[in-house]
Amino acid sequence: MGGKLSRQSSLEDEPEDGLEVAGSRGDFAFPSLMLNSERIHGVLRRNKPAPYVRRSDWIRDIQALLRDHKQERAMQVLRMLRKDLGLEGTFLNDILYRHVTFLNLVDPISHELLLSLSRELQCPRKEHDQMKSTDRICRQLLYHLTPHSKWHRHSLHRRKSLACLKNSLLQKQNSETLDLSGIPLSPRDVQRVSLYLQNQGDSLTSVDLSFTELTDGTLELVLPTLATLTNLTHLALNGNRLSCCTLKELSEAMKDSANFPSLSWVDLGNNVDICSMPQPLLLGLRRRLCQQNLLPTIPEAQDGDMSEGGFPIPFQQLPWDR
Repeated sequence: MGGKLSRQSSLEDEPEDGLEVAGSRGDFAFPSLMLNSERIHGVLRRNKPAPYVRRSDWIRDIQALLRDHKQERAMQVLRMLRKDLGLEGTFLNDILYRHVTFLNLVDPISHELLLSLSRELQCPRKEHDQMKSTDRICRQLLYHLTPHSKWHRHSLHRRKSLACLKNSLLQKQNSETLDLSGIPLSPRDVQRVSLYLQNQGDSLTSVDLSFTELTDGTLELVLPTLATLTNLTHLALNGNRLSCCTLKELSEAMKDSANFPSLSWVDLGNNVDICSMPQPLLLGLRRRLCQQNLLPTIPEAQDGDMSEGGFPIPFQQLPWDR
């Protein structure tokens, strides 16, 4: 499975010394990094936001720290971000030497961008060039880890999400794609989507359920229906609240060739603790991809066979084969 990938389920279990010292000085005013008891109880009283919200806050904190020339603190935030995404190792030497390979990552784009950001922070160029390059990488991370600008339907009030869902389902009846990204889906909404897929999903080749607040429980409501779609090739589940339980369910489902018969790509990045793809799931995807994309064979030509233009057919017997 490549390099060791780990993620801490709670950042409170391992406090960062540098952050505590900075907080005691009174000059560290980034609320997304303050994990005091009052803040934790306030979060527990409310519905916790999806993981991408916390990660995007950390990226913005890194941008602000770098603008204030606080590079060491930016590195500490970067360490927290890497651990939260399940990528062990923060410093460039750790990335390049201790963990040489990161195979089967569910989100290789984030890994490459974080690697570039670590390189910029530890091997700085000129001050002006470093600010431009680090800000560009942070903006790319934000674009990748958050709903795109055209997906801002998720910021609408909860009572409007049902209207967005109905409009999306009505508009996609004759399409090969179903894009519900950015629409918060309640369990009842997921049941509506499942009913729609049962009636109208035969022609769908792509289903996008990214950034829809899906959990392991709500995904179970629609997963059996998704497994029956014969033409489904792409499934996007990134940016939700899914855990390794979903990986186990998908891996078990992929063992049966009758489930997801055409699925060749699934996006599970930017969830709770899904860091790498298990081998059974990869093998199932690869097997279905090979069935969909068979390599063409070259017909063997007999001696004297000519093409329509009077030229010999390119496939010829080699001297050492005679």
